[in-house]
Amino acid sequence: MELIRGLHNLRPNHRGCVATIGAFDGVHLGHQAVINHLQGKAREFGLPSVVIVFEPLPRESLAPLSAPARLMSFREKFRALEALGVDRVLRIRFTESLRSKTAQSFVDDVLVAGLGVRYVVLGDDFRFGNAREGDLEFMREQGVRYGFEAEPTSTSELGGERISSTRIRKALADADFALAERLLSRPYSISGKVVYGRQLGQSLGFPTANMELHRLRSPLSGVYVVSVSGAGLNAAAGVANVGTRPTVNDSIKANLEVHLLDCDRNLYGKHIDVTFRHKLRDEAKFDSVEQLREQIGRDIACARQWLAAD
Repeated sequence: MELIRGLHNLRPNHRGCVATIGAFDGVHLGHQAVINHLQGKAREFGLPSVVIVFEPLPRESLAPLSAPARLMSFREKFRALEALGVDRVLRIRFTESLRSKTAQSFVDDVLVAGLGVRYVVLGDDFRFGNAREGDLEFMREQGVRYGFEAEPTSTSELGGERISSTRIRKALADADFALAERLLSRPYSISGKVVYGRQLGQSLGFPTANMELHRLRSPLSGVYVVSVSGAGLNAAAGVANVGTRPTVNDSIKANLEVHLLDCDRNLYGKHIDVTFRHKLRDEAKFDSVEQLREQIGRDIACARQWLAAD
C-alpha cells in the first residue's frame, strides 16, 4: 500500500481513484463496512482505492486537552487499512491553513484537482470544512458539478447500538475487552517499538519493555494482564502498566510498560503487539518505591492466578 505524505506529494499518476475521508480511529466494524464498500467500487470502476486521513486528528489539534483518547497510532491505522486491501493512504497534516479551508475549496483542491476522484463514499456522520458545512448532500451536489458519484454507507450496529470509536473507548474504560473485541472484530491491542526507559523495573527486580504510545491520551489506564507477540514472541503472558507512573514521574505523558512472565528477552528496538485481556487494578501512587515493588509482586501473583483460571 502506498502512503502519500501530504498534498504536496500528489502526482499526476494519483489522479483517477475512488476515495473516502475520515478519522478511522480503531478501524472498527463500521469503518470496515466503509472500506469494503470502497473496495467494491474500486473493482467496479477499475481504479485504485484511496483513504484520506488527517494527522493529527482534528480534535487533537483544536482541543488537545479535551480530545478523545486515540485508539490507534497512525502506524497501527496504516497497518489495519493495508490489511483490508486499500491501495493508497493520503495523509494530510491538519494545520491552521487546512482548518480554515471551506468545504468547497477542499473539494476543488483535494478531491478534484489533486485526486481526480470518480467516486466518494462517506460515513453516515462525516462532516468537513471550516464550518462543517460539507456533508453527503453537499458532496452529491459537487459530484453533479464535477462528474463524480457520492454515496453514504449505512450505520453499522451491534446489539441494537451504533458501532463507533466512542463506544469502543467506553468499553475499554470499563475493561470490557470482550465487547471491544466484538466491535473491532479483533482483540484490542497496542503496538509499538520498545524504547529505553529509566530502568526502574530492572532495579526493582521486574524488568519491563517500555513503549511510547504516540498519542495525546490513552484509552486505557491501569494494570492489566496482557499477551505479547512480535519479536519472536507468540502470545507471551505479561503484566502491563498503562499510565503516567505517578510514583516516580511527574509527567502527564502516558507510557506502556510490560513485564513478561517466565520469559527473559531483550526487546529493545523491536516492535511488539500488546493485547489486553484483563484489568487487575487502577493506576495508583505509592508513598515509596518499596511499596511499589511490593504491589508489583502482588500484581504478578494476581495475574498468574487469573491466567491459571482462564
